[in-house]
Amino acid sequence: MRHRSPRGRILPLLLLAAALPAGAQIDSERRQLLQLGFNQALDRRGPLAAYVYYYLNVPRFLSPKRALRLVLAPGYADSELGFKKALGDKTDLGLGLAGGAFADSHTEIRRDRFVKEESYRGDGARASLSLYHDFPPRGPVPLAGLLRVESHYSKFARDSTTDPGFAMPEAQTEVNARAGLRLGGREPFLIPHVAMEVSAWYEGRWRLAPMDYGYGGDRRIEPNSQLFWGRTLLIYNEPNSPDRFIAALSGGTSIRADRFSAYRLGGDLPMAAEFPLSLPGYYYEEISARRYALLGGSYIVPLSRDKKTWTGSVTASTALVEYAPGFGQRGKTHSGVGLGAAYVSHSRAWQVLTGYGYGFNAARGNGNGGHTVGLLVQFDFQRAEVPFFHPTDPNRGLHHILRDQQSLPLPAKLLPRR
Repeated sequence: MRHRSPRGRILPLLLLAAALPAGAQIDSERRQLLQLGFNQALDRRGPLAAYVYYYLNVPRFLSPKRALRLVLAPGYADSELGFKKALGDKTDLGLGLAGGAFADSHTEIRRDRFVKEESYRGDGARASLSLYHDFPPRGPVPLAGLLRVESHYSKFARDSTTDPGFAMPEAQTEVNARAGLRLGGREPFLIPHVAMEVSAWYEGRWRLAPMDYGYGGDRRIEPNSQLFWGRTLLIYNEPNSPDRFIAALSGGTSIRADRFSAYRLGGDLPMAAEFPLSLPGYYYEEISARRYALLGGSYIVPLSRDKKTWTGSVTASTALVEYAPGFGQRGKTHSGVGLGAAYVSHSRAWQVLTGYGYGFNAARGNGNGGHTVGLLVQFDFQRAEVPFFHPTDPNRGLHHILRDQQSLPLPAKLLPRR
């Protein structure tokens, strides 16, 4: 989601990145995480993107057949109460409720410029009903399906930098529907050792108050938007090698995309969304697209003698986009590379990552591309008490790892919410 402080450049923390419903099966693992991250352009012209949140998942909440997922961030909360086997042995039910300040704020970035005069605050609330279905497994990789209906209310207000002549959008109520299939999955850790996913998704959004707004009605909230996207992901390290690689390919298209539904690419905050559209060296969510294809990958190598405590990484991403209306710029290809270093404590409770990114095609006034720096921190309360498994542990092979990844207890948004 997008969030900007009334103090403009002194943006404290984008606190709500994880506070949206999960997008797969009800999570069967107990989790308790603290996540923090930020991404900042070195030219200081773009918005500071950051988040901090506490995540809790309790698979047996007051009853063996109930589960609770809770995300807390300053000013915002998101929750889902799950009922296991509510509609048969393979189908679970989830009731979600979320809301708070800045949840639906809009940050306008157009042709490399952070347009503070056209950015504004948005507060919001949502309620959802979800059905999660486990299909019969064929091999070690689980196949899960999702069907969700959601009601979403947003109210918008100016902040100290919004142009008084900019006509604000009226409060919006929308009804959203999502359906998807996910083969495999990824656990919600900064540095997972093994993950595999192939997924396909559809989301429809219907607004009850479509309207023109902005300067003389130069932009529009469409009565409905339709989104279609998919992703293939692989994270793996050979059993006898400390090296690890990550590869991801994703793509999506849309019908009647507007500022409230366009795909937003840029920056590098991997825990800020279920489907992060990362481009190192770019402002966070700099590019607004109605259609995109994104290919990215990282190679991770040990830097310390124990091959675990310190690691280094090289990352590269490239995207081909068709811009959303009003966001066109020269060229349809955007590429970026990054260098990073990570520290993992002996207990695996602490993980800290720092990185630098360079965006080759980032449109900047000096013509030299874009430069960003970032920091990611995770504290795992469970790992502080229980040692983290090693991928070569004979009791935790690939079958068990993927079996446990039937859900992704992270935000189910494809894009930051407005």
